[in-house]
Amino acid sequence: MASRPIVYRHYQRALAQWPVDVLRPQVSFQDVMRRRIEKQFGPSNNEKTAYDPSKESKETLATPLKPTSESAELEQVNVLYSFLEDRYSKKYPLSKRIMKPLSDPDHYEKVIKELEEAPNRTWFRSVINKWK
Repeated sequence: MASRPIVYRHYQRALAQWPVDVLRPQVSFQDVMRRRIEKQFGPSNNEKTAYDPSKESKETLATPLKPTSESAELEQVNVLYSFLEDRYSKKYPLSKRIMKPLSDPDHYEKVIKELEEAPNRTWFRSVINKWK
């Protein structure tokens, strides 16, 4: 196969734009999806890829992917793009009542602050925060 299908290129473009999870950098959505599309579309003769089948378990290799139609794959790529473009939060914005509940109006602000601080926190600081 000299060239990859258009679906493959769409997947690669979407995954290149996907943000890295700073809370779990060892678990990469991009890597999982790249392995899946490499398995689905097969390695290209002209392109070198980072896909290494020896890294997969025997169980995974024994389970071939079911062939899917190009239109079904394009729908899945469209879903990836919809998350990247934040379509759903634009279409269904959250009201202030939801974001500032009466019981704890600062709850979501605290959650965001915690998520921003967590990747840079030391182990000792994590233990101290558990005691608080």
